[in-house]
Amino acid sequence: MTSDTTETVETDVGPARVTWHHARDRARLVLAVGHGAGGGIEARDLKALAAELPAHGVTVALVEQPWRVAGKKVAPAPKTLDTGWRGIWPALAKPGPPVVSGGRSAGARVACRTAVELGAHAVLALSFPLHPPGRPEKSRAGELLGAGVPTLVVQGGNDPFGRPAEFPEGTYELVEVPRGDHGFAVPKRADLTQEEAVAMVTDAVVRWTGTLG
Repeated sequence: MTSDTTETVETDVGPARVTWHHARDRARLVLAVGHGAGGGIEARDLKALAAELPAHGVTVALVEQPWRVAGKKVAPAPKTLDTGWRGIWPALAKPGPPVVSGGRSAGARVACRTAVELGAHAVLALSFPLHPPGRPEKSRAGELLGAGVPTLVVQGGNDPFGRPAEFPEGTYELVEVPRGDHGFAVPKRADLTQEEAVAMVTDAVVRWTGTLG
């Protein structure tokens, strides 16, 4: 196990919290991952990345947005989320290695929208919410296509916020977790176990971060 540390970071929209899972040897990358609008850093994919990536030279920073730290139940508007992420960024960049900006769901949208502005090395988008469930005409593809840096999308095959086949062509890479929903949960009758589904997420991220230099 790696030694974990937690720090509070002041932003213009309130204090945020970063839980660091340090690389076992010298870190070559920092992977900063924000949570979604409906949950926190205890999400199964975020916990798995924090447990796996440090063995591969990647320090993982799990970021809790100010609204979550304050105990609020509902996420604020996208502009407020972006402001919080901007305020956290100096703390993420301070260790020195290039920072991969990432997130799940709403956090993935934040990472895409701010990547170029903040100088992110790349973007990791977990369960990118391509559209609200049942509303494909409300596409957020522009945010993903506009990330402007190397991008990996990991998407559940049954994600109601956008199934892999719905995604537009682009320069990003997309990895599908078969039968996975928005939280990468798979049915008990699926061809893969829940543990195998989560391993598909971590394996994809380990491989991809290995290509980033």
